[in-house]
Amino acid sequence: MITSEQGTKTAATFLDENFLLETETARKLYHEHAKHMPIIDYHCHLSPEDIANDRKFKNLTQIWLEGDHYKWRAMRTNGIPERFCTGDAPDFEKFEKWAETVPYTMRNPLYHWTHMELKKPFGIEKILKPESAREIYDACSEMLQTDEFSVRGILRKMNVEIICTTDDPIDSLEHHQKIKADGFEVKVLPTFRADKVVFIDNEEVFLPYLQKLAAASGVEINNYSSLVEAIKQRHDFFHENGCRLSDHGLETIYTAEYTSEEVNAIFEKALNKQALTKEEALKYKSAMLVELALLDHSKNWTQQFHLGALRNNNTRMMRELGPDTGFDSIGDFDVASSLAKFMDRLDNSDQLAKTILYNLNPSQNELYATMIGNFNDGSTPGKIQYGSAWWFLDQKDGMERQMNALSNMGLLSRFVGMLTDSRSFLSYPRHEYFRRILCNLIGNDVENGELPASEMKWLGQMVENICYNNAKSYFNF
Repeated sequence: MITSEQGTKTAATFLDENFLLETETARKLYHEHAKHMPIIDYHCHLSPEDIANDRKFKNLTQIWLEGDHYKWRAMRTNGIPERFCTGDAPDFEKFEKWAETVPYTMRNPLYHWTHMELKKPFGIEKILKPESAREIYDACSEMLQTDEFSVRGILRKMNVEIICTTDDPIDSLEHHQKIKADGFEVKVLPTFRADKVVFIDNEEVFLPYLQKLAAASGVEINNYSSLVEAIKQRHDFFHENGCRLSDHGLETIYTAEYTSEEVNAIFEKALNKQALTKEEALKYKSAMLVELALLDHSKNWTQQFHLGALRNNNTRMMRELGPDTGFDSIGDFDVASSLAKFMDRLDNSDQLAKTILYNLNPSQNELYATMIGNFNDGSTPGKIQYGSAWWFLDQKDGMERQMNALSNMGLLSRFVGMLTDSRSFLSYPRHEYFRRILCNLIGNDVENGELPASEMKWLGQMVENICYNNAKSYFNF
């Protein structure tokens, strides 16, 4: 046992009430300030259709394993055949294979998340392993048949206040409209994800997508200016339906020099199914990112950039399963000069929207943490944000490193905090995970004499702000 003037650091029991909270100060910050704050999940991939229909999942496999490429990767690594991941194996057999894998995930964040998600909302504190699989599966599946564990019931249990889904510009937003019309107390808003109109070099997708965009917008797309008009029409429609954020998933920011004449000619070539050079595609992508950024600024939206993923590395599995199935990794791209050039291009005319930057390569933490300081202009607190640890980094070490970089190079106190980035309605304990890690960081600083114990009132307020208040005021929902 290690004692200090402020408190005590003691051995803990797995997943007890003081999980990840090493000191008395950390425990005070979490239990008195972080624990009960509502959740604003401002970036996720939840299904608005499931929320609109208040879906009841038939069993634990369907709500827990469908679409979860984190778990699929672990199962494959553990030697589990694909039919138990994405294939046609019966639901319980898939769950059995996950239960078989769980003991092998110790020290992977999946081990923590799995047991946190069983504890909340299901109230199950047993360790998941082959011997307990049937009991846990049956108990959870039975609860999922009740109204309390419908999709909306789970969101209520998790104290969720606002959800921002990720939506294509061509989406009708009918499910969002139904949710609002139903008077559901959790606000569910769309996010404008226009990547398909950026990737002009994806020939199989780009032209068919333009036809769908034309149909959705009612604008005939026969040149670049009509394309921009069609996008603007959809941007306006999303704004009318409560959207206040855009999002991009890119390897890096595109910042080639271009003229309007060049972009018009490049787009005309694409319409005529003529092959583009890499340089031409890059000019178009650069122009389109600027067009989208200007639209965001015009409506006081926040633009998000998720950067650095090397996607679809396994071409065989890409052919068999498609994208987003667990074959992506951290990339190593040049981002500093392109980020600076892109934001400067917009800032130069005072048209840089509020921006959140997420990195996937941890070696670039300090790069991102310092980049945001170049374009904060005093117009709003934390206008340019270094986003929470993302994807491969949203685990204890990754979160600590992101928050330490932000603390050292910027203002952690202005951070808009955690999000799930998840397709699963059971992922909300990730907010609890983040909050415990945050409180532990600050608590350790107090116990070590690096922050004053006399300022606990302010430190508690700072924790509440990062967990909830900062996001509440930043996004203008």
